Amino acid sequence: MDCLFCKMVNREIEPDVVYEDEHVLAFNDINPQAPTHVLIIPKKHIATLNDIREDDLEVVGRLPLVAARVAREAGFAEDGYRVVMNCNEGAGQTVYHIHMHLMGGRRFTWPAG
Repeated sequence: MDCLFCKMVNREIEPDVVYEDEHVLAFNDINPQAPTHVLIIPKKHIATLNDIREDDLEVVGRLPLVAARVAREAGFAEDGYRVVMNCNEGAGQTVYHIHMHLMGGRRFTWPAG
């Protein structure tokens, strides 16, 4: 499989891991858009939000729980943080393995470009 994130899950590429359990991997983004920018992915390959199935609900539901945990551990949960998931090219998805962006450590504005 040529999926960049699957290669990270399989350790063909070593990510800068922030959190890991049997279902989820979270690692620092190589092109951060905030002082803290972590990508949170399911270890199971799911290409886009459109591809989530009923049997994926448990693992996908863990993504926001991990985001909140990482935000608490990084010390900005109470100040606020942003989570983003993009679906397909028109929304900016560039790696076709679902992932949640967790960004914190600065003030965010809305709308975001």
